[in-house]
Amino acid sequence: MRFFSTIALLLSVVNFTSAQIIDTEMYLKKEFLNGKGDTLRYRQMNPLIDFSDCESGKKYPLVIFLHGAGERGNDNEKQLIHGSKLFSNIKNRIDFQSFVIFPQCPENNRWVEVDWKLPAHDMPVNLSKNLELVMNLLDELIAAYPIDTNRIYVAGLSMGGFGTWDLISRYPERFAAALPICGGGDVKQAGRLVGVPIWTFHGGNDKLVLTQRSRDMVDALKKAGGSPKYSEYPGVGHDSWNKAFAEPELLKWLFSQSMINRK
Repeated sequence: MRFFSTIALLLSVVNFTSAQIIDTEMYLKKEFLNGKGDTLRYRQMNPLIDFSDCESGKKYPLVIFLHGAGERGNDNEKQLIHGSKLFSNIKNRIDFQSFVIFPQCPENNRWVEVDWKLPAHDMPVNLSKNLELVMNLLDELIAAYPIDTNRIYVAGLSMGGFGTWDLISRYPERFAAALPICGGGDVKQAGRLVGVPIWTFHGGNDKLVLTQRSRDMVDALKKAGGSPKYSEYPGVGHDSWNKAFAEPELLKWLFSQSMINRK
């Protein structure tokens, strides 16, 4: 494997703040069509490798990041507002070589068809059309790129936090770890999630998605025999993702998880 060592060295001496301005350039603008007339717009950031000179058999983790309600649309840009800088930070790109995908949910659609303001919900019988597109895209990416299927991660905030809980509840065998931020899931699915490494986050003063949603999921997981990590930030409102992204061990924890180590 030949890394872009010269480029990495040059980038490492660039002011990190100014480097973050080119986020949209680091994430390639792409579209996925499922053959039924449905389109999923997404951004893709690749690891810092030369695909024309890949070492045979070497594979890389993949992160799927699900945005919140405010980033919905069809511009294929707004979904990068929150979270993209965490992964495009040049030090993180060098330390955690990975593929990162930011799909965009269309306006007036949801990752999960539930009311976010309720104190609880039942997981819908069927996967939403938009999350189905995400899973279809995942299969296509695995076929096209050197992706380590033992290290596929999902993260999301707010509406995307609900989407994260929904995906791991339906497909616990496909995700090596999850980072649900200020979201909520169906506590009755906790038994399916016992083996999934989860680090979840919520603001203690969240008025849009009740803090109790994360507390209830954590309690249900522990009762089922799981060991989730939970970070609650006292006095913080709905934007708990800012605190979550600032956790010094966040990416180290995430990328250390693998299906190989799951019991």
